[in-house]
Amino acid sequence: MWLLLAFTSAALLGFYDVFKKIALKDNSVVLVLTLNTFFGSLIFLPLVVLSATGHLSESSIFYVPVCGWEVHKYIILKSVIVLSSWLCGYYAMKNLPLTLVGPINATRPVMVLLGALLIFGERLNLYQWLGVSFAIVGYYLLRRSGKKEGIDFRHNRWIIFAVLGALLGAVSALYDKYLLAPEEAGGVGLNRMAVQSYFLFYQFFMMAVVYLKTCTGEISHSQEQVSAPVFPFVRVRDHGWALVFWPLMIALFLSAADFVYFYALSQPDALIAVVSMVRRGSVLVSFTVGALVFREKNPWSKALDLAFVILSMIFLYMGSI
Repeated sequence: MWLLLAFTSAALLGFYDVFKKIALKDNSVVLVLTLNTFFGSLIFLPLVVLSATGHLSESSIFYVPVCGWEVHKYIILKSVIVLSSWLCGYYAMKNLPLTLVGPINATRPVMVLLGALLIFGERLNLYQWLGVSFAIVGYYLLRRSGKKEGIDFRHNRWIIFAVLGALLGAVSALYDKYLLAPEEAGGVGLNRMAVQSYFLFYQFFMMAVVYLKTCTGEISHSQEQVSAPVFPFVRVRDHGWALVFWPLMIALFLSAADFVYFYALSQPDALIAVVSMVRRGSVLVSFTVGALVFREKNPWSKALDLAFVILSMIFLYMGSI
């Protein structure tokens, strides 16, 4: 059951990346991320209210329990980790081809596996070591493909943002397992709906602060530095319905993907390394759209690079079942 949920989450994440790329094309990162967290909060707010007023039964999979500080302190930390990962990832997505960012993100399971090795005491078997090796080869080939487009992995700051975003995403995945695992298994045993709902609220509050700090600055379309306020309502005449539509689609698909993801992790026999690996299969959706719809450069060369990343994921899966 949890494996099927992981594959569903992967498909939703693939379209989430596509919508994110479209939304970031003509808008600032702060704008898109603020709207994303705002709409995400609105999606879960009715569930929190209905649960608190007793209109939603505790037996419902959508029930959100009322929690105290002992729970919220863990969720606030998760919000900081995830928002940091998103900020890095959004800046990378805005300034790099989707066919390059996707495979970099797809190496996240390797980071999760190594983290599980160090934190949870897991040991790598032969298949998993082969998976790590294929991921390293895939990353090297991605560097080669990037150079063809004038992107130097060692000196390009957006590549650094992409890698840092993937690394923080891996930290978040390990932390999720810790939060959702029962206490007898060494975790905190938090309710999955409480984690997903409240962390979205905290993220919106954090992005609201970022907005207030930057909305009077000078922000440009391409480098976040033009003389115009960042907040979307200032630009509503320029972008019309698209200004709201694409961030809303981002929030919808991400919320659905995370809901299925948290539900998978809440299963007693769920393996975080496998779930994280399957979720990175979202790269197949985003890569295909980037190559066929966005017409990005060197798709066949990058497809070979992606093949090694996919092989890495397959061997990680074989070594984890």
